[in-house]
Amino acid sequence: MQYTYKYQSPLGVITLGSDGDALIGIWFEGAKYFGAMLSEESEEKNLPIFEQTKDWLDLYFRREVPDFTPSLSLQGSPFRLAVWEVLKDIPHGKTITYGEIAAIIAKQKGLEKMSAQAIGGAVGHNPISIIIPCHRVVGGNGSLTGYAGGIDRKIELLTLEKVNIEHLFTPKKGTAL
Repeated sequence: MQYTYKYQSPLGVITLGSDGDALIGIWFEGAKYFGAMLSEESEEKNLPIFEQTKDWLDLYFRREVPDFTPSLSLQGSPFRLAVWEVLKDIPHGKTITYGEIAAIIAKQKGLEKMSAQAIGGAVGHNPISIIIPCHRVVGGNGSLTGYAGGIDRKIELLTLEKVNIEHLFTPKKGTAL
């Protein structure tokens, strides 16, 4: 059985998903891939994992850096899991590019290079937004692109973390990254 809980954030309603023990997803309402890890049979219920996640999110939205991580249960291909592990290591208030992640994954796999586009696909399917900070990933040219929760929320999250976004920009449609 899977469970959900609605959290009211300053950026809108966030749905938390759990397998009963660990967190399986955090999605902004209306986000791309919303509830992708949820089965059709899920029950809305408050659980200890949701209380822990609410505590984490409360700290985060108060501009504090939580010193704990709720229990996570990630489901995905080995490639996506590897990318999500890299995302976990992006420091609060910092950004990284898709190309930099590609270089890290290529090195881990013993490859000369890796496609930044493939990395983008894995980053975009991150089911546990904010805690696994996919919003900290930007284009190599400084573009604010690729956040399933919406670019406006990405900007708000980076601003909340005091990231200097003056050099970052929103790409125009059809612009190459």
